[in-house]
Amino acid sequence: MTLTLPTPASPLKIGTRGSPLALAQACETRARLMEAHALPEEAFEVVVIQTTGDNRAMIDADRPLKEIGNKGLFTKEIEEAMLRGDIDIAVHSTKDMPTVQPDGLVLDCFLPREDVRDAFVSLKYKSISELPEGAVVGTSSLRRKAQLLSARPDLQVVEFRGNVQTRLKKLEDGLAEATFLAMAGLNRLGLEVPKSAIESDDLLPAVAQGAISIERRADDARADGMLKAIHCELTAQRLAAERAFLATLDGSCETPIAALAQLHGDQIHLRGEILRPDGSEKLAEEGVAPVAEAAALGKNLGERLLKAAPRDFFDWR
Repeated sequence: MTLTLPTPASPLKIGTRGSPLALAQACETRARLMEAHALPEEAFEVVVIQTTGDNRAMIDADRPLKEIGNKGLFTKEIEEAMLRGDIDIAVHSTKDMPTVQPDGLVLDCFLPREDVRDAFVSLKYKSISELPEGAVVGTSSLRRKAQLLSARPDLQVVEFRGNVQTRLKKLEDGLAEATFLAMAGLNRLGLEVPKSAIESDDLLPAVAQGAISIERRADDARADGMLKAIHCELTAQRLAAERAFLATLDGSCETPIAALAQLHGDQIHLRGEILRPDGSEKLAEEGVAPVAEAAALGKNLGERLLKAAPRDFFDWR
């Protein structure tokens, strides 16, 4: 089938959130599509859509994500725009994505994965171990909060929302001694901040951290054909395991869940963990399977953790 490619007169509309990182991810997607299909920049239009999670008042007030909505709070308005036909594709941070897409939409294009690790960001200290007893640290991630309290119960964890610049300003104002961001985001933005990478053995990352995904309408053959040219199958294989693990555990913004899949030849190795929000208990599993069985491996690990968890483990959901 011959693709009818977009033109400056009839551009492909790329939907995205308006944060600096979201725009950088949309521009990376555009650049890859331009190269793959030999198209000029004018053949694409980046359309900024504000989502519930981007509400400035809620960010400034450090409102916890779980008070605002579930995992779809960064995607709902964008997906509605795509279903209306206002945009053709949508670029997302995959870790923000629910494991099930709305009827009529599919998530089957992933770009090469960036650094999966978390970053320790502080104006005074180099690592979690250097933080003094009782230090205040800021994060909006329930996963990071639970993991930090599991490793350092003495820490005081406060809600910290906003982009990189907002969080650095909060550190300068003395609201916390440290905060935590994704290395991938800092790399994509090209920002020089006082950071050090936290190895995944010390802080297992969020499911799909570091991965950009592109969503499209299921019946849009043009978008499907264009996106196939930039799809990274190696990333897709890893995310198949991680997202199946998440789906089995019914993960949301209220659920401290971490997982990381790594490829070793034709085998995939998956580590996963669940925690109580206060860090008082952590359960972990790992396994290996052929790459073709990545999703089955994720489901199996999730089921094993569900079986091992005490009856009241998920009462806070």
